[in-house]
Amino acid sequence: MNLVKQIICMKWGTLYGAEYVNRLYAMANKHISGEFRFVCLTDNSNGLDEKIECYDCPTINLPMPQAKQGWRKLTLYRNSKHLFGLKGTWLYLDLDVVINGSLDPFFDYKKDKNFIVMQNWTQPGKGIGNTSVYRFNIGTDEYLFDNLIQNQDEILSKYRNSQTYISKNVKSINFWPDEWCVLFKTHCVPKWPLRFFVEPYLPQKSRVIAFPGDPNPHDAVQGIWPVKKPYKKLYKYIKPATWIQTIWDNAEKELKNVGTN
Repeated sequence: MNLVKQIICMKWGTLYGAEYVNRLYAMANKHISGEFRFVCLTDNSNGLDEKIECYDCPTINLPMPQAKQGWRKLTLYRNSKHLFGLKGTWLYLDLDVVINGSLDPFFDYKKDKNFIVMQNWTQPGKGIGNTSVYRFNIGTDEYLFDNLIQNQDEILSKYRNSQTYISKNVKSINFWPDEWCVLFKTHCVPKWPLRFFVEPYLPQKSRVIAFPGDPNPHDAVQGIWPVKKPYKKLYKYIKPATWIQTIWDNAEKELKNVGTN
């Protein structure tokens, strides 16, 4: 008997609207075979597809601004009683990822491992994961949450972000095959000065494209790379990544067709 594949995401604040959750659900639906479960932990479920399971987004007892940053994702490491009774193995996806290949292998790869994560391509080979895409077992690594809360002053001063803290303190870290999860800015944007003339690439063997920082997918699809300092426009430039919109449209079309059958 095949087990139900489980996907979870988190949405809080106003940076990403309901359309990001719905697109993520549509892309997951297109790229998963068999039955799957899609959960969103959120502080605002308005506008979300009715097939998405919604629960309150857990808060974390940290000072501002960390309480509203990626550190909040550490609440996923708590046990089932603190996570609405959710149990088992889950694939976590950030809202700003774009899915362009089958997600099935993410559930089969190294099934005996508790924590598998995307390589952090801004620091390759340093044993640091990018938690845009990772698989975990609920409750297995709860010590990561407990340690953070108990020693938060020391940890927040030592680690600049949550994914570095997790990577350096989890008992066992494993990485997805390199070609599965890529970074938009690293793997898709042509080198300078080609980026002024050539559209960002879509790596053919990739399954998930991550967009940490800027640009976000809604910027990249328009050819916008937001910068605060004018001189950065000399190298932070992209042409519209039209394939992003194509991926979104195809996934939403397929989901709509499923709903009408």
